[in-house]
Amino acid sequence: MPETAKGPENMNVTMYWRRLRRSESAAFWLFLAPWLAGFLGLTLGPMLFSLFAAFTRWNGVGTPHWIGLQNFRVMFTSDLDFWPSLGHTFLYAGARVALGTVLALALAAMVNTRIVGRTFFRTVFFLPAIVTGVPLFVVWSWMLDPSGGVLNYLLGKVGIQGPEWLASSTWAIPALVLMSLTATGGAMIVFLSGLQDIPLELRDAALVDGAGWWQRFRRITVPLLSPVILFNVIMGLIGSLQVFAEPYVMTGGGPEHTTYFLGLYLYNEAFWYSNVGYASALAWVQFLVVVVLTVVVLRFSRRHVHHLGS
Repeated sequence: MPETAKGPENMNVTMYWRRLRRSESAAFWLFLAPWLAGFLGLTLGPMLFSLFAAFTRWNGVGTPHWIGLQNFRVMFTSDLDFWPSLGHTFLYAGARVALGTVLALALAAMVNTRIVGRTFFRTVFFLPAIVTGVPLFVVWSWMLDPSGGVLNYLLGKVGIQGPEWLASSTWAIPALVLMSLTATGGAMIVFLSGLQDIPLELRDAALVDGAGWWQRFRRITVPLLSPVILFNVIMGLIGSLQVFAEPYVMTGGGPEHTTYFLGLYLYNEAFWYSNVGYASALAWVQFLVVVVLTVVVLRFSRRHVHHLGS
C-alpha cells in the first residue's frame, strides 16, 4: 500500500507542538531557576561544606585543617557538656511533645462540639501560635519574673509561693515547656481537621450500641485520628529537638546549664568560641538524632496507626 504523504498542514502542526514543548520546557526552567539557585547556594552548598568542616579544625576564617574523626571522638568521650546538653534536650522535647499533643487534642475536641461561641474559641486558641519569636519570649520572661511576674502574682492570690522560674534549675525546663504550650494552636487546627473527617455514622452507631463518651473516644476517635497524631508528634519532635531561640533569649543556657540545649551549645561553639569545625560536628549529630528518632517513631507507628478503610 502506498504511504500517505505528510502534507504541509501536518508538518506545520508537528513543528508547532515541538516549539510549544520547547518553550514550555524553557519557561519551566526559567521559573525554577531562582529557587534552584537559592537551594544550591543557601541550603545544599552550606550543608555539604558543614559536613566537610565537621572533620576539620577550623575557626571560621582561616584554613581548615583535616583531623578526621577527632571532633566526634572528643564529643563522645571527653566533652563534659555534650551528654548533659543532649539529655536536657531529650527531656525538654519529650515533655513538650507529650503535653503539647494532649493539650492540642483536648482543645480540638472541645471546639469541635456544638458549644456557643466555638468560632471565637477557635480563634482565641489559635491566635498565640501566630505570635512567635523574640517578642513572645520577652513577654514570657516578664510573666515568669519571680518578683513582679503575673504568674507568681496569680499564684500568690491563692496562697501559693511561686518559684524562681527561670532562675531555678528545677523549674527552668518546666517553664520553657509551659511557654511552648501557647503554640499548640497549629496542632489544634490539624487535629480539628482530622476530627471533622471522622464519619458521623461510626459515632452514631456506637452511641446506639450504648457506648459512653470515653469508649467512643478510645475505640473510634483515637484509632481514626492516629495518622494525625503521628503527624503532630513527628513535627513537634523535629521542632523540639532543634530548640534554640527560647533558651538563648530567656535563660542563656542557665541556670547551672540546665537549659543548655544542643542547639544553643553548637551556636556558642561556633560564634562565641570560634570552633566552627566542632560546631559543625555537633550540628550533624543533632541532625542524625532527629532523623533516627523520626525513623523510630515511624517504625513504631506501623502497628498503632490505623487508616480509614484499611
